[in-house]
Amino acid sequence: MAYDPKFELRIAEVLLAQGVEAETVKMFGGITFMVRGNMSVGILSKGDFFVKFDPKRHEEASEWPGAKPFFMGEKGGKGILQVDTDAVESRKALEKWVKLSLDLVLTLPPKVKKGVKKKSSK
Repeated sequence: MAYDPKFELRIAEVLLAQGVEAETVKMFGGITFMVRGNMSVGILSKGDFFVKFDPKRHEEASEWPGAKPFFMGEKGGKGILQVDTDAVESRKALEKWVKLSLDLVLTLPPKVKKGVKKKSSK
């Protein structure tokens, strides 16, 4: 499936419903939603969904419908999966995957963009 802007909007709506504002950046040939500067979920160049999450939950999430390994080059890794878009057609399924990511991402410290200095509180 090719990239679908309606899918991007659905993801943004689910994040907002969770009380999370995300910034989108171009990554992996598609769109990645960054939460407090940390990669969360996104759409790959061919339209598939991907999710970053706690590596300790990799085995569990690998069993969820539509889950398949995410490869960068020849290397796959724990804590990130690609998900068939058919498996996230329902709002409930998409929410489940997004929540999986947010369970990790919201515990991470915010990342500051390179070249941007935080103001000190002195």
